[in-house]
Amino acid sequence: MENKPIARKLRLLSQLMELHEVNPFKIKSIANAAFKVDKLPFPIAGKTLEELEKVDGIGKSIAGKIIELFETGTMAEIEELLAKTPEGVVEMMGIKGIGPKKVAIIWKELGIENTGELYYACNENRLIEAKGFGLKTQEEIRKAIEFRMASNGKFLFAQVEKEANELMDEIKAVFPGALKHFAGEFRRLNDIITEIVIVIGSIDQETAYNTLLASNILQNVAQNENHISGELSNGLLVNIICVSKDNYYKELFINTGTDDHVQAVLARITEDIEQPDTEEMIYTKAGLGWMQPELREGTTFIEKAEKNELPTLINWHDLKGSLHNHSTWSDGVNTLEEMALYCKDTLKLEYLGMCDHSKSAFYAKGLTIERVLQQQEEIDGLNKKLDGFHIFKGIESDILYDGGLDYPDEILAKFDFIVASVHSILKMDETKATSRLITAIENPYTTILGHPTGRLLLSRKGYPIDYKKIIDACAANNVVIEINANPLRLDLDWRWHQYALEKGVMLSINPDAHRVEGHLDMHYGILAARKGGVYKEMCLNALSLPEITKVFEKKRGAVGR
Repeated sequence: MENKPIARKLRLLSQLMELHEVNPFKIKSIANAAFKVDKLPFPIAGKTLEELEKVDGIGKSIAGKIIELFETGTMAEIEELLAKTPEGVVEMMGIKGIGPKKVAIIWKELGIENTGELYYACNENRLIEAKGFGLKTQEEIRKAIEFRMASNGKFLFAQVEKEANELMDEIKAVFPGALKHFAGEFRRLNDIITEIVIVIGSIDQETAYNTLLASNILQNVAQNENHISGELSNGLLVNIICVSKDNYYKELFINTGTDDHVQAVLARITEDIEQPDTEEMIYTKAGLGWMQPELREGTTFIEKAEKNELPTLINWHDLKGSLHNHSTWSDGVNTLEEMALYCKDTLKLEYLGMCDHSKSAFYAKGLTIERVLQQQEEIDGLNKKLDGFHIFKGIESDILYDGGLDYPDEILAKFDFIVASVHSILKMDETKATSRLITAIENPYTTILGHPTGRLLLSRKGYPIDYKKIIDACAANNVVIEINANPLRLDLDWRWHQYALEKGVMLSINPDAHRVEGHLDMHYGILAARKGGVYKEMCLNALSLPEITKVFEKKRGAVGR
């Protein structure tokens, strides 16, 4: 068992205890242990009771609960509390904006026992009757529920990638000689997936059906003519289409692009394409260059395909460094040196950009001015030690409510580059959010605008911004825009990459890594960038060490440093 599921169990226990008003001291200690376990740089599975007791934040009592979890898969205390709690009440604790205390009031004072009843109560304006609730809180809860309802049946690409590929491996084993490809959203590398579509060049549906019926990956398997349907263990729908080999590439093309993309391409074809030998042939007959599947979203790239001006899309091997990362200096779990060595020795990169949190992020051990100087001393020492690799001195500086950065100019001047991001007071209208970001962009020390909307996919909508004004401001002030590669963010959204590139704004695929493995999230940033048509020449961290050094020096020189 990995640390994260252990931490989730402890967190659930603390929430249930708070819901049922157990000893506050006990609640706090378990919640603290959940946080500590989640951040540990080593696995605790397999450790003895005595070893667990010595781990910071755990202690004897909680160590016993963790051992019980290892041995039984649960904790007796959790099961006892769950037995006293309606299932719908537990579900309500997962709604953004209401913790266990508010859920207890909703449950015990209003008699509401599930999310549906809560949504109805919000629409009926009944929630304001409860102590501690007002119109504003009621509206926020209603919106959170609506967002959650809209997210049903939707999954992050990162959540389904492994299982989807395992399913494809099963199909390859059954039909080793047949043509087979992913289609639909997964093949287009969408950040949100609602269905996995696979096209097989075989009309032997019975064999496919019988094999998948016994699959450990696919559940609820059913057959309807040449379609075999099912779902993955997490509930994601799967549609497998069996077609003849002659019709394979036409069906693959039709089932890959969005409807408007497919129709726009087919409308350009005057001759018969009943049995094309390749997908390339379809685009050729349409007078278009070959379009990568990820670009088949609408008609955005059709004009470029007609003029043979499609970009050579960026790939993993184009990346030369990893920017915007956190270490134990703030809320990361690996040391600065461990992060550097991983990038140098494992990923074979040329540089690392450290951007621990700034002083306003007190919840994340943000760096005081004194600690900034101490960290920079460590970086100087490591740069002398690490041959052929360089650590850039960066910071993720909080954008304050007035748009200012949270260090004085003389401290900002000491960094090689600065990622400016919003982390607090996220509830803003478009005018305020846009103004706040533009003020930060116009700060001469800002190098990169971090996760521009603050969104968390399928969890939290970003604050609304005027994208064109933000991008135009970045163009005017020579500010790079981040593509935050964390699969929960992928912000800047790929739909705005082309506008940024047309304005001459560079993008940077930043992992926002808080542990060494977090650098691998750049994989998802690459997928998002490819959907947006990004090419290496316009990606900041695809520059070589000498090239990016010049970029940073030029930016610093522009403010008289």
